Amino acid sequence: MPLLQGSRLERALASAQFHEGRFRNPSGLGPELQGLGAGMLWDFFAGGARRAPKGPLPVESPLEAWQRRDLTSGLRVTWLGHSTLLLEIDGYRVLTDPVFGERASPLSFAGPKRFHPVPASIAELPPLDAVLLSHDHHDHLCPESIRELARRSVPIVTSLGVGAHLERLSVPPELIFELDWWENVKLPLGELRFHACPAQHFSGRGLTDRNTTLWASWVIESEKRKIFFSGDTGLSEGFRTIGERLGPFDLTMLEIGAFHPAWSNIHLGPDNALTAFEWLGGGTLLPIHWGTFDLGLHPWQEPAETLLRLATERKARVLTPRLGRPFEPAEVEGPDPWWRSLPEFASTERLSLPKAAPLF
Repeated sequence: MPLLQGSRLERALASAQFHEGRFRNPSGLGPELQGLGAGMLWDFFAGGARRAPKGPLPVESPLEAWQRRDLTSGLRVTWLGHSTLLLEIDGYRVLTDPVFGERASPLSFAGPKRFHPVPASIAELPPLDAVLLSHDHHDHLCPESIRELARRSVPIVTSLGVGAHLERLSVPPELIFELDWWENVKLPLGELRFHACPAQHFSGRGLTDRNTTLWASWVIESEKRKIFFSGDTGLSEGFRTIGERLGPFDLTMLEIGAFHPAWSNIHLGPDNALTAFEWLGGGTLLPIHWGTFDLGLHPWQEPAETLLRLATERKARVLTPRLGRPFEPAEVEGPDPWWRSLPEFASTERLSLPKAAPLF
């Protein structure tokens, strides 16, 4: 059954992003691989042993901290892995791109398997005011997670067309809020507002539904604060426009993992993430979309290491929290390179990265 039907199809047809039955990026760019060559072939065939940690990554339990609501700054964040975060903003709680399953895959027995246990189960989450779902890829939309969240009757804000997936996963239509770029919605109860913004990516969960739903980056706005959540995206001029129209931001969350020059159109990587961060207006950068699944051709820790090195050169404020540890960005002085203390890196005084394909 087609995803886009009835009123959902009518909204797609009215979208500036929809052409000839598919959504597309204004640039015309998509997931086509760029600059294939010896570097990428070397990464693919010789880099497998580097792409996952030698053992489960350490996580902390956030449960005790979540019971305390008296925040100093009004903004607290818990990175649960990949692009899944619990955001506490002026008394509201928002869960982003909830993936609590063991694999980022349509198959339960194959596909990218997580590097660490989830710091907290969905049943252990505190009451939620909203779920934010950037797009429909498997490492962002997890069916078992959505089904469990549906039983909690929490509103889900997402991109145009994605609601069809959610309805099939038992989410009531009245709890689904689908947005086109530059549309916004305020929660039925409260003052939290969600803005859908441009992103340069693509969508699809199977062989035949490529780009039949939209993708987006997001701004979450309370009465006192604004934060930016990238979802998945390559670098585009859209970041300048977002910064001009909706910035500045108290926290900017940008994807840095699953990067390679061959797919720089659709994923930022560390270098382009810093450029996007600057175009958005700077502030505090929280890297996401790394350290949980093997979705790229790079060593698993390389996105964070490269980001910290480049951030030092470009004088950008970056935070790298531990998995599961709630923190208030305004109360943290700087990054915590926690992965360097793992046994697999204990023999080196300073982590040196393998020479892989050139960075952007």
